[in-house]
Amino acid sequence: MHDTNKLMNATFAGGCFWCMEAVFQRLKGVESIVSGYTGGTVENPTAEQVYSSKTGHAEAIQISFDPEIISYEKLLEVFWKLHDPTSFNKQGYDVGTEYRSIIFYHDEKQKEIAEKSKETLEKSGYYQNKVVTEIILFTDFYPAEFYHQDYYNKNTYQPYCQIIIDPKIQKLYKEFGNIVKED
Repeated sequence: MHDTNKLMNATFAGGCFWCMEAVFQRLKGVESIVSGYTGGTVENPTAEQVYSSKTGHAEAIQISFDPEIISYEKLLEVFWKLHDPTSFNKQGYDVGTEYRSIIFYHDEKQKEIAEKSKETLEKSGYYQNKVVTEIILFTDFYPAEFYHQDYYNKNTYQPYCQIIIDPKIQKLYKEFGNIVKED
């Protein structure tokens, strides 16, 4: 059992929160993940409101992690490689402002780390196109409806999960197998 006082939060938007949640919950040091909405102007939005693209919110995940087991830098490394940070308001078949790529920093240290990480990624040439991920201050987070939580694990045979999420999990195991939780 970990000391919950040492846990930190990271908040990322990178397309469908089902995909993000399924990837990050498999990492050692990640204690919990909540799928939800953030970055917009409407309080306590519903999924239908967010999907209208009129709330300003993005689908996001809030990660509670133990920095003694996994660093914020390592979370960012996974974030950069398991979605397309060069795709503006779109991830695969999911299109709209609610699917944009954002790092929501919780303090100045996270902001500094995120900006340096983005700069390093851009210089690396890993992606041919410009990285469009925003780095903005975290404000409010609204948990998504119950049926969106732990979606992949409850619906692994659903076509979206098999076609879109399974390849991301396979890539996670291939590129980050040393930091993945054992089953």
